[in-house]
Amino acid sequence: MKYALLSVYDKTGIVEFARQLREAGFGLISTGGTYKLLHEQGIEVAEVSELTQFPEMMGGRVKTLHPRIHAGILHRRDVPADLIALVEHQIVSIDIVVNNLYPFEAMLQEGKDYATMIENIDIGGPSMIRAAAKNHAHVAIVVDPNDYAETIQRIQSNTLDADYRKHLAAKAFNHTAYYDGLISSYFNQQLGIRFPERFARPLKRESSMRYGENPHQQAAYYHDGFQALGHTFDFEQLHGKEISFNNMNDLTGAVMMLKEFERPCAVGVKHSNPTGIACDDDINIAFDKMIACDDISIFGGIIALNRVVTKHIAEKINTFFMEIVIAPDFEAEAFDILAQKKNIRLIKSANIMQASFPELKYKDVLNGTLLQENDGLLYQNFNVVSKRQPSQKEIDDMIFGMKAVKHISSNGVVLVKDEGTVGYGFGEVRRSWAVEKALERGEGKLDGAVLASDAFFFEDTVELLHANDVKAAISPGGSMHDQAVIDLCDKYEMALVFTETRHFRH
Repeated sequence: MKYALLSVYDKTGIVEFARQLREAGFGLISTGGTYKLLHEQGIEVAEVSELTQFPEMMGGRVKTLHPRIHAGILHRRDVPADLIALVEHQIVSIDIVVNNLYPFEAMLQEGKDYATMIENIDIGGPSMIRAAAKNHAHVAIVVDPNDYAETIQRIQSNTLDADYRKHLAAKAFNHTAYYDGLISSYFNQQLGIRFPERFARPLKRESSMRYGENPHQQAAYYHDGFQALGHTFDFEQLHGKEISFNNMNDLTGAVMMLKEFERPCAVGVKHSNPTGIACDDDINIAFDKMIACDDISIFGGIIALNRVVTKHIAEKINTFFMEIVIAPDFEAEAFDILAQKKNIRLIKSANIMQASFPELKYKDVLNGTLLQENDGLLYQNFNVVSKRQPSQKEIDDMIFGMKAVKHISSNGVVLVKDEGTVGYGFGEVRRSWAVEKALERGEGKLDGAVLASDAFFFEDTVELLHANDVKAAISPGGSMHDQAVIDLCDKYEMALVFTETRHFRH
């Protein structure tokens, strides 16, 4: 008789699967809660302890870690010595292992205490899974209840072949790798280890995507399983077609920008860079200022709001093509207006301002991956280095500008007026070119504007600002030219602030 070993924490579908295995002629072996459930359902099943002749002990910590179990799984059916050993020691051959693991991930999301987390580290389960997966030439390992139906169908049609067993083995190793990644990440967090010598990031596929950045590139969206309490933000798509790779990338950037601001704020994003950012006491005015920064480039972009979408906002959005609008909610009338467009994605995120991001940022490079802390610091110091002191309005706009410039591609600058961007320049290899672009885009709106720069600038930037009547600027400083820049600002009676905090973003 062939045997299947069933030991699952997630018991979804296990009773029906066990019944079908019995009907297919398999003897069943089980443990603990799984055995109790199957026995109560009238399914003929033997306890593991009957095979091992050794009781479960230590509160269930030790039950399957036994040679009679692992030899039954690991023996090679085409190696005579293995078969002789099996007979000699009266070991039952196990051809199918069905296992899933203690709910470490669920306990993590629930914020359980350390002792509970330790008790939810499965030992016997991963050992059985890996044993069966290693011996997939002879054994089928099933870790996902979604695979029960196909496994039974293949047993019934005699197609539980080597290729399918290999497929199940790969899934099993992915399963245990993810599980171990969660556990190692938990211990790293407990010990405050940011950059361990070896690192396994636990990623779980949430969905496939139609394509990546371009139609010829395949893509998928993965959730980071170690997004512990407070790290996930909930969102519900209320209308429109599925979210694309580029949409998700831009959506992430838009939410990150939005989180910099507490006042009513509107953010427009296109290709991961802002088309406009603005705050005001009234979300309608904030939206209007954001659009006024660049009402052309926002076409086909994303709009993120930290307040409810109003009828006023919806009517304006309805005049041009938008990919996504994300906000805490939509007024009923506003939703009805926007939903008239078939393809626009309308996304509700009630906790959008509680969203946080992984502490580490990843970037793939030659032969590996770079990890760094996220840029969570706005500035270390706020040093007025010019003779002219900035006004309070200029200071407010400088701080706004530093929050905005953190999120644009380097070399990057923004021009800010009344807590709204009026011009920006980014992704340039020469900073003065970025300044020229910002001034060009802000033409006609520069009176009273301030410049925020993600890194230091030289005298040529000061000359450009003076020529366009911009009288205040903020930057990290740190250049050999700093004193010359300060002297030139004093000559033109410009206010200049150094923060000692650079914000490159490549």
